[in-house]
Formats: sequence, C-alpha cells, structure tokens
Amino acid sequence: MWEDIFQAIDEQYTKMVETRRYLHQYPEVSFHEEKTARFIVNTYEKLGIPYESHVGGNGVIAKLEGGKPGKTVALRADFDALPIQELNDVPYKSKNDGAMHACGHDGHTAALLGLAEALLPYQQDIPGTVIFLHQHAEEYAPGGAKPMIESGALKQVDAVFGTHLWVNTPTGVIQTSKGPFMAGADRFEITIQGKGGHGAQPHQTKDAVVIASQLVTSLQQVVSRRVDPLKTAVLTVGTFEAGTTFNIIADSAKLTGTVRTFDSEVQDLIIDEMEKIIKGTCTGYDADYDFLYEKGYPPVVNHIEEADLVLQHAHKSDASLRTEEVEPVMAGEDFAYYLLERPGAFYFTGAQIPDHYYPHHHPKFDFDEKALPHAAKSLFQAYISYQEKNHS
Repeated sequence: MWEDIFQAIDEQYTKMVETRRYLHQYPEVSFHEEKTARFIVNTYEKLGIPYESHVGGNGVIAKLEGGKPGKTVALRADFDALPIQELNDVPYKSKNDGAMHACGHDGHTAALLGLAEALLPYQQDIPGTVIFLHQHAEEYAPGGAKPMIESGALKQVDAVFGTHLWVNTPTGVIQTSKGPFMAGADRFEITIQGKGGHGAQPHQTKDAVVIASQLVTSLQQVVSRRVDPLKTAVLTVGTFEAGTTFNIIADSAKLTGTVRTFDSEVQDLIIDEMEKIIKGTCTGYDADYDFLYEKGYPPVVNHIEEADLVLQHAHKSDASLRTEEVEPVMAGEDFAYYLLERPGAFYFTGAQIPDHYYPHHHPKFDFDEKALPHAAKSLFQAYISYQEKNHS
C-alpha cells in the first residue's frame, strides 16, 4: 500500500512544479506572507482537509486523521522569502521587486501540499494523524517556529520531522546527523563613534574607519585564539559601513555580523571576548561605542532515534535515494525550537542543478525540481517509520 502512496506522490510532480513556480513568482518576505498563507489555506479548502490559519502569525496547520490508530506526527515546511532582487532569467522569475525565494521555501511548501493531496485518497489506510505544519518567517529571527509553538502548534503532537532542499548536495541524496546538525545563529551590531574631520588633518580626528578596521582584524582572533580548538564556532563580520566621501575622515562606523555555535558555553565566551576587544580598542582610541548582540535560533539538535529512522529508511520511499550521515553545518534554522519540544529530526534533501550552482541566499539561486517528490516521499517515509517504531 505504501508503494501506491509513493506512486501517487510521483504523480503529483507536475502539480508540485506548478505550485512551486507560482509561489516563486510571488514571494513574500518574513512576517509579510499574507497572500502565501492564503494560497495554502485555499489549497486545503479545495482538498477538504481541515486547517487552522493565523497560527502564531501567518502560520497554517492542516490535519489529516488516518483511519487506523497511531501517533500524531507533524511534518513542517516553511514559506517565507528573502529581501533579494532575483537575477535569474527564468519564466517563473519573481514578480515582486526586491523579494525572492532564494532558499527553497517555495519548494518546501509545494512538496508538503503535494504530499497532502497524494495522501487524501488513502486516508483510511494511514495510521495516526498527519499534521501539515506550514511555518512563516523562518528567515528572520525571532522567526515563526516559536510563536507557532506558543500558539499550540505541537499540542498533542508526538514527533516532528522537516526537510530542507539543499543545493550543496546532489539530487537523490538525503543527509542528516544524529545529534547536532545545524548551528545556533546569532547576530551583532557594533557602532563606533569617533570624531570626523578633514582628510588632511588626521591628528585632529578620531578615525572611525581605522578603529573599525582594527576591530575587524582583532575579532578574528576570538575563535582562533580563545575558543577550544576541539569545539566549533564561527565569527563573521558581514558589513562595514562608514564615510561619506574620499577626503573626509569618518565620524562613525558600523559593523554587523553573525556568530555560529553549537555550545552555549562557547557562545557566552565569544560574547564576553567580543565585549573586551571592543571596549579595549575603542578606549585606546578614545572613542565611544555601542555593542548590540542578539541571540538568535538555538542549534538544531536531532534526536538520535528519529535521525536514525531517516538514515535507515528514506530509501524505502524511492529506490533511487541514498542517505549519508554528515558532519554538522554552520547554517542556522528555527526548526531547532520544535526539537526542543518534541522528538524528531531535520534533514537535507539534495537538490543540486549541476550546471547552475549558486548557493542559498544568492540572487541566482535555483534548485532541481526533481527533488520535490524526494522531499515529499522521504517526509512520509519518516512518518511511517515513526509509526511502525512506536506501534503498540
């Protein structure tokens, strides 16, 4: 019977592509996904699957109660876009200026909606209850997962699984880790207030560019010289803003960046060391500063048994799939919040286009649409494997 369902998912491929391309043309950035949420709601209305909207914001939850006893398992897909101007020349290019699905969330949504439609005719044969969890605002902290959980998204849910289409991985490969899988993702902002002046009279100024440049260099030593080499961390300065023209010494400068960690002790160490370096540097130049540090999503830590279900059973959904247990990556994901509340696992579904490789969040990002049924089938396989493991 499961083979029939997996075949039904394959038969949804054309519709999945149509859905994905429609959503790609009309992206909405985090916390502004009203039309996307309405599209999801309309789909479930047409299918006759009960749903709840405005969960924790723009979130949507649909429920398919199977005809046989079993556990309640949530399958999650996010649906927000990024504030990026798309540079792809494709028929489904974004029509919303300054917004783009540059991470694959349009595909996640299409795959989950396709799975829902494929499962509907087999509802009475399915054990337990499938929760289709459509989450808004993954891209921008504080994110959509936490408010959805606070609004009851995981009420009566026994486990949760999610996948991310991943262009770093070849199509047909499923990857995950047992335990830590994705890093905690923080952001910081440093503002230096010096004293501007004429470019020919530096002795009368406090050059904010020089001070900020010193900070960029010094901050790189936090990870290399203060963090235990056996532990993992990243500290990246992403932007440097200063100055108005070539012959004026900048009055102020602003640095922004991100810190990625898997360990809360390492996180606290980095914050403390950054504060010391910033204070010491600015004091030495007799300049003022503001240091804002925002703790973002916690690390994604898979539950070992649920991650093992993905690794051991994903191939049962499609003979062409193979699985790999991989090292954790430093990207962040607010799926972490679900795993703090319930057993589950998050994994990558390979979606690489060999002759069109641009990374996630790039203005030319795109993914192999053949991965859409892989995502849907592997999610359902995780669902079934969890039901069989916990059958009583």
